[in-house]
Amino acid sequence: MAKTGYGKRSTGDEDPHADPDFAHLSPRDREIAVFIDHLHEGHAMGYKAIAAEHPRFGQLACRTSLRRITLAGHLRWIKEHITVEDNSMRWVTRTYWSRTRRSAEWWAEFARKLNGKDVTEDYQPGLARVEEAQAAPDIDAVDVEPEPDTARQVLAELRASEPRMALSDADCRSLASLAEEWLSRGASPDDITKALTDGLPDAVTNPGGFARKRLENKMPPKQSKAKVRQKAVRRARVTRVIMACGLCDADERTTEIVSGLCRECLESVDEDEYTDGYVPATFLPGPRAGGDLPGVDEVIDVTERVAALRRAAGLR
Repeated sequence: MAKTGYGKRSTGDEDPHADPDFAHLSPRDREIAVFIDHLHEGHAMGYKAIAAEHPRFGQLACRTSLRRITLAGHLRWIKEHITVEDNSMRWVTRTYWSRTRRSAEWWAEFARKLNGKDVTEDYQPGLARVEEAQAAPDIDAVDVEPEPDTARQVLAELRASEPRMALSDADCRSLASLAEEWLSRGASPDDITKALTDGLPDAVTNPGGFARKRLENKMPPKQSKAKVRQKAVRRARVTRVIMACGLCDADERTTEIVSGLCRECLESVDEDEYTDGYVPATFLPGPRAGGDLPGVDEVIDVTERVAALRRAAGLR
């Protein structure tokens, strides 16, 4: 597994598992793609890490396959600049995986939407580039309240992510107290959205009543003030997003990234290009040299001479 906050991340909104998922890839690339698809969220995604876990393929094969899988639209490396509310900052490289094949335009739009995302859950103070946050006040004397109108805004924005849950203004006012209770117990706005939009029936005839029932039945347990305060002081947000090369450390600040790769990695030669019947001339057998070399009167077959010596010594 990678460090917390790094590693494999699913893009979401993917097609369910099916046999033709990676039919457009070569057999080896397909096998490695299936292997990656079944890795846990947060697993390290470098070709060395994958080779260390894969039972059949080594680093060179995994690197080549990752290159092709990236070009096919399943993988992207995205660097996110994170700013914490204490003004500390850091860069994090996420590896986004999509079982569904995506176009370059889709990935560009996906990266654009990451800008401004709340990543409080993934913030690790030890990785900040500047001074750590100041000591929090006495947690026993702190009551963390949700930001004003946050609860109502989360409810109002449901229609954008799920049209079946389009709540009226009256519904939002009526349900705001329940949503505020979720936030006060440590839930994030994304937690509320997920609880109200996952696994919906084909038709929702009464969104307001449906939302009330879910908010009441799925209410998270109360947390201690210490846990709520700890989450509050780590509030973090993505403030810049850039695409990075999947095979080296280059990113858009220093080079052009095309289909998830820098120009150098994009134009690199796959090792498989040497396994399709072509053998470089330096690997072909040629006439033995020897008689025309100064001081050498005969041509010696070193392999045969070693074999003869081993036989003479009684060795296999």
